[in-house]
Amino acid sequence: MTEIILSGCSGKMGNTIISCAASRSDCHIAAGVDIFEPADKSFAYASSFSDLEVEADVIIDFSNPAVLDDLLDYALKNKMPCIICTTGYSDEQRAKIFKAAKEIPVFYSGNMSLGINLIIELAKKAASVFGDDFDVEIVEQHHNQKLDAPSGTALMIADAVSSVRKDSEYVYDRHAYRKKREKREIGIHSVRGGNIVGEHEVIFAGTDEVLTISHSARSKAVFAVGALNAAVFIKGKLAGLYNMSDLLAEK
Repeated sequence: MTEIILSGCSGKMGNTIISCAASRSDCHIAAGVDIFEPADKSFAYASSFSDLEVEADVIIDFSNPAVLDDLLDYALKNKMPCIICTTGYSDEQRAKIFKAAKEIPVFYSGNMSLGINLIIELAKKAASVFGDDFDVEIVEQHHNQKLDAPSGTALMIADAVSSVRKDSEYVYDRHAYRKKREKREIGIHSVRGGNIVGEHEVIFAGTDEVLTISHSARSKAVFAVGALNAAVFIKGKLAGLYNMSDLLAEK
């Protein structure tokens, strides 16, 4: 049994993870951390990691970038693995995550969906086949409560494409200047509205043909299941940086 500390336990994703965990026999929510007290009283609760007193195996974080320092301090002090699913980190914060992974196991992914991670691999393959002959545009859509833009997933897709197409430039907005699109550009566009769970589309536009790869998340449960699978996977692992590719390789 994997005992989990859930950071962001009162949020929408936190509640989804709690619900999914309740139906599993391989993991259990031992405690939750959030500035807001959760409605669920089946586990221990603290408003910050400094107030937390519980024995557990791993931390799952679906909270806010502002929580990162306290989370990593606690994890490093207790030598506890982390599943970091929060997005919107700065370059400085990502550097802290990578540094922590030298001392503890850290599973870091901008998206915990199996389908999305398959799209990333397909986009990378398409980029290697098409080269500079096709323009690449990424469109992501999320609900109107999402704080960061573009999504961490859109950036994961862009990073996968740019790993093949060297010297790529990410372009987030085109209205500020008037010039032709350059071949090395990867356009990234964000839509925020309603209760859209998550839509990602990668467009490869060439001469006389267009290839579109898309993924639609119908429920937050796909991300919750991925996070719980990652928690079970990372228990007992050596220090290092892990992602969905590592988890899928064990299946």
